Amino acid sequence: MELFFTMLVPLIIAAVALYGMARRVDVYDALVQGAGEGLGVLLRIVPPLVGLLTAVYMLRASGALELAARALAPVLTALGIPPETVALLLGRPVSGSAALGVGAELIATYGPDSLIGRTAAVMLGSTETTFYTIAVYFGAAGIVKTRYAVPAALCADLAGFMAAAWAVRVIFY
Repeated sequence: MELFFTMLVPLIIAAVALYGMARRVDVYDALVQGAGEGLGVLLRIVPPLVGLLTAVYMLRASGALELAARALAPVLTALGIPPETVALLLGRPVSGSAALGVGAELIATYGPDSLIGRTAAVMLGSTETTFYTIAVYFGAAGIVKTRYAVPAALCADLAGFMAAAWAVRVIFY
């Protein structure tokens, strides 16, 4: 069984290559073209990611994030959300990559088995990059007036954050 799982990925790669060759597709050219498109995506993602991470680190270094966490602590605590996750709460609707960076930092700081680490991990899986998603879908559909989409989506994010914190407390504590 262990040999099967060791060979599974190479077998899948070989099967895809053989299927492509059977369909008379230039597999190598398709691979190179896909890699080029992936590099283009990377080049589009990195600048906003660097900008958002820089903003989060500047807010943290200036003490503004800590001030926001202290100011929001009573509300977040009442909602069952650890106040230490405030950077994640603010960053997740804007950028998934930046939120992953903040989540990784929370896990590195507090540990993966801590309340904060587990809550951050579940929050990352329970919410969406709201503004990116709205921009992509509404832009693709040609919709200019979003009406209540943004407030409703942000309410859904808050519900996701609260549900994540609740689920972690129920399951692990």
